[in-house]
Amino acid sequence: LQSIASADMDFNQLEAFLTAQTKKQGGITSDQAAVIAKFWKNHRIKIHESLINQSRWDNVLKNMNWRVDLKSQSRHIDQINTPVAIVEMELGKNGQESEFLCLEFDEAKVSQMLKKLSEIEESMTLL
Repeated sequence: LQSIASADMDFNQLEAFLTAQTKKQGGITSDQAAVIAKFWKNHRIKIHESLINQSRWDNVLKNMNWRVDLKSQSRHIDQINTPVAIVEMELGKNGQESEFLCLEFDEAKVSQMLKKLSEIEESMTLL
């Protein structure tokens, strides 16, 4: 079952895998193969979601809100009336209370963030 779940086998792959296991010396019986196939067909999605949740390192991004404000106060006079992006992210695990993270970006930091996100997107596209 571990091999089936880690490969997230579709039904054709499952059938081929179970057939090979029944022909293997010391393998499973055809009745056991039928039970495993039925179990996998009924619980595949739940098992797959459970494996994904277990493989996450930490929190996930649940929600994100943003707005653009103008600074009305600052230590430095040249920063007054400059636009800043306020980004609020809701982080958490399913079934647990969320944490909120609030970030402030000036125009240069927004450009830097967009560049990094573009690099991430390119890497994901290549994979």
